[in-house]
This record gives sequence, structure tokens and C-alpha cells, in this order.
Amino acid sequence: MANNTFGELFRVTTFGESHGAAIGAVIDGCPSGLEIDVNLIQHELDRRKPGQSTITTSRKESDTVQVLSGIHNNKTLGSPIALLIKNEDQKPEDYEHIKTSFRPSHADFTYFSKYGLRDYRGGGRSSARATAAIVGAGAIAKQLLTQLTKLDIKTYVSQVGKIKLEKNYKELPLDKIDTNIVRCPDEKKAKDMIHLIETARNNGDSLGGIITGVIQNCPVGLGEPVFDKLNANLAKAMFCINAVHGFEYGSGFEGSSKYGSENNDEFIEKDGIIATKTNHSGGIQGGISNGMDIYFNVAFKPTSTIKKAQQTINEKGEHITIEPEGRHDPCVLPRAVPIVEAMAALVLADHVLRNRAAKL
Repeated sequence: MANNTFGELFRVTTFGESHGAAIGAVIDGCPSGLEIDVNLIQHELDRRKPGQSTITTSRKESDTVQVLSGIHNNKTLGSPIALLIKNEDQKPEDYEHIKTSFRPSHADFTYFSKYGLRDYRGGGRSSARATAAIVGAGAIAKQLLTQLTKLDIKTYVSQVGKIKLEKNYKELPLDKIDTNIVRCPDEKKAKDMIHLIETARNNGDSLGGIITGVIQNCPVGLGEPVFDKLNANLAKAMFCINAVHGFEYGSGFEGSSKYGSENNDEFIEKDGIIATKTNHSGGIQGGISNGMDIYFNVAFKPTSTIKKAQQTINEKGEHITIEPEGRHDPCVLPRAVPIVEAMAALVLADHVLRNRAAKL
């Protein structure tokens, strides 16, 4: 059975295909009385929408959100919240040439093998187009977090191809993330990244990279051991995003090469607040938040569709050559920033609500 629902208490079900009539989300479990600013939902969708710069897909979608239910007079009713986003720039004819063939590194072959058929129009359900629904739901989760906690989530592009930020998040102006089209808070590196993406696009190729996430002022105690650890749920959330191939938090893979004496975080107490001298744990210990900053990296592969001839097979198993058409991002990173942020918000909103039932 397919699972299109994410979360336990704050549950989000998404629907729709890339070139269908619409996409959307139904949010169930959101408490009543939450103040909702629809403009903030639209703002997040505008950050993700296609056609917003020279380094993104040329597909033109306003991604205008319609709230169908669950909110009245700018407050949640406690009933399911339904969000609808119409597809305005559908071009299914762009995909007729792959109607019976499988694009390399896409979900075409696996979807066909599993279900016996597939929606070849831009990948259908497997298309990153569906992440607009996630961003819409995440915008509501962010408003819940703002009203119930002091928690703050920031995500930014820290690497494109081989161009990588050397500074960590504490040394960067995180309020500058949206001041350039690649969403990197280092202006010099951002210019280099943009040039690299433009070069790849002009060569008919694509690039991957890394998005870094930072969660500050997180309440202590979020996370449900053993199988719903906060780090495990964050990892699952990120791997639910198209093109994600890796996740690490805290000292991550680098910590594997250290001694325990180098990687352990010693506790201190100052002005009645318990903290740690270092934060190699990345704000999570035993699957539960400890109040320190949570920071993580999400690795994205290069966009699978490139404008170069590639070898593949069709549904009959015949060897063929294809040169995919359609409109695609040469690098998904700039538009994936709000998606990573949204998924983190969904995880945290769910755990904030669950934590209220943890003790009397």
C-alpha cells in the first residue's frame, strides 16, 4: 500500500501529479485556535516556485494557494486543513518521447516495475513538483512552532558541485540567505556557485550539492525513543525529498574518525541553564533534543534530466538512446532550500505536539 501521509499527530497527506490538474495537501491534527497568515504560506511557496531565476526551470507556475477548509477568520478550526495548488503550465506533450522508455536515474523504471504502469508526464507523482504541497503544509507547521515555541529554522545552500563554504553557520549572516538566487549567505561563494550552475546548464548538464539546516532555540525533550528519535525522523523527512542521497547531523561522518575524548560534549551549568561546552552531538542525544543548536547537512544528487544523449531501455527491454526534453532545474539546490525547511518544520511540529503528552 502506498503511503502518502507523514507524521503522527501533525499529519500531512499530499496528492497530485506534475502535469495533472492540481497538487495539494491535507493537514490533520493541527490544534484549533492557531492563528494562520495565508500570506506567509504564499511567501514560502514563492520561494520554491519554478521560473523564479535564470538558474531554475523555465516552467511558469504562480503556485497560488487556495485554502479549502480548516481555517476560518484566520484561525484553525481543529478540522482538516486542505490546501490546493493548481497546475497552470502543464505541458504533457513534452514527455511523449519517453512514454514507453525509462530516463536514467529517474523513478520511471521502478514505478513501472512496481505498479505495472506509470504517469510519464514529468514523472507524475515522483516529480519534484509535488514538493510544493509539502512547502505549503510546512508553512502552517512553522506558524504553529512560532506560536508555541521560540524555535527558529534556517536552511541554506552550503555546496554546489565542488564549490563549498568553508565557514560554519555561526560565522555566516543567516539573514542574507534569500538575498541571492542560489540562497547561499556568502556573497562571494554565491557568485561562484551561480556561475558554475549557468555553465552546467549551457553544457546541457546538471549539478548536485549540499543544503545545511540550523534549528536554534529548540526546546529540550523533543524526540520519541526508540524508533521515533528526533534525528531518525529528521533523516526520514529529508530522504522523502526528491534527489536527496545523504543526511548527517552534528559531527556526522567526520565524527567517526575522532576519539571519544574529542567528540564527547561535556556539560556545564551557567545562570541556571544546563548546556554543553561543545556541540558535536548536533543538539540531539539519545534521539532527544538537548536544547543546543541542531545542525545538519542534506546531500542532493545532480538533477537526473540532462540535455545529453544517454543510453537506456524501453518497456520492451530494447536498448535505445534518448535526449530528454522538458523544463528542468540544472541544479535543484536553490529551490530545495524551502523544502528542507518545510520538512524540518513538519517533524518539529509533530514532536512538539507529541511532547505535550510525555508527562503530567
